[in-house]
Amino acid sequence: MTDAAIVSLIGAADSFTISTMPEGDALKDTITKYDLPGEMSGTGEIRNGFAHIHVVMGVEGDRAIAGHLHEAHIGTHFARAYVIPVT
Repeated sequence: MTDAAIVSLIGAADSFTISTMPEGDALKDTITKYDLPGEMSGTGEIRNGFAHIHVVMGVEGDRAIAGHLHEAHIGTHFARAYVIPVT
């Protein structure tokens, strides 16, 4: 599948890497790797075969970490992406 809407992302990751934009420059990314488990939800798209996903990760202490997903390591639980092809 090369082009699709990711309408739902659900699951849990053992660790993950996300980025957010620094307050003073919307053209840059601050990339942070989290070596902790998180409950995952998100949406995004696949364009020209490349996924672009925004997530919210629920972590210990009832906290949420949100941003652009770069990487998620799935081992203990699962991850499912529900997609609709786009023509």
